[in-house]
Amino acid sequence: MKKMLLLALFFGASNLFAQQQQDSILIKEIPTIKNNVFQQRQEIDALTKKLNNQNFTIGKQSQSVSTLQDENINLNSSIDSLIQLIQTNSQNIVTNSSELGIKIQETRQKANSQIAHLDSSVEKNQLYWIIATLSTLLLGGLVYWLLGKRITSSKIDVETQIRNTKTVLVEEGVKLDNKLLEVLETQLKLKQEETKAKPSISYEKADHSLALKVADEIVRMQKNLTQMDEKTKGLKQLKSSVQRIQDNFAANGYELVEMLGKEYNEGMKVTANFTPSEDLETGKQIISRIIKPQVNFKGEMIQAAQIEVSVGE
Repeated sequence: MKKMLLLALFFGASNLFAQQQQDSILIKEIPTIKNNVFQQRQEIDALTKKLNNQNFTIGKQSQSVSTLQDENINLNSSIDSLIQLIQTNSQNIVTNSSELGIKIQETRQKANSQIAHLDSSVEKNQLYWIIATLSTLLLGGLVYWLLGKRITSSKIDVETQIRNTKTVLVEEGVKLDNKLLEVLETQLKLKQEETKAKPSISYEKADHSLALKVADEIVRMQKNLTQMDEKTKGLKQLKSSVQRIQDNFAANGYELVEMLGKEYNEGMKVTANFTPSEDLETGKQIISRIIKPQVNFKGEMIQAAQIEVSVGE
């Protein structure tokens, strides 16, 4: 009896201890369970929101479908109206075509009759028209020939007048150059006499302005002489005057350095302008124009040349 009682107490104590352990485990798992329940509730809320959004989207799509169905109905009614209009137009076209064919036939018949009438009229007047046309052509050709002859004659007269005017201008230019040379020659003589009267003037203080002006004029006149016709009135006198003043120029100790047509090199004390030329070999440089000549006085340069150099390409 005592053994059974002890066994009963032992089992009761074991059950009580086991129950207490289970309760302590459940108490520990309650926060985890609560956290899981909270997360599941949040997921349920999110799913509920998505479901509401989908229901809203479905509602909008249903409205769009209804609108499209209404538009489809309207389009179908419009298509039916257009089909009826096309049928009506087709019938009108057939009717108009038949009427137009009848009118064309009538017009063709009238035209044929009028053409036949015109043919008979043309046969009667054709000869007169041919004669009138030939007469007009002959008259026009005669007028054209006369006008062409008159225009050619006028052109020749104008060219002759231009040539005569150019000749007169050149001759007047020659006269002016001759007078200018006379003046320059007189001034050189006066300058020479003044120099002889005042031999004490040093070389550095000598006034070369007149000599430089004479040099520029000599170069200009020499260039003009090469471009003038040999038959120009007064040309021989101008050449003699130029040569005489050059001799006088040299007698006073001045020298014009001849550069035209010579090859240019970098060592020259000149002011040069370069222009390309297709008439020269590539790289070749020839002095083609003297803008201002180089003037020496008693072997010393008093004016540097200004030249134009043609460069072969």
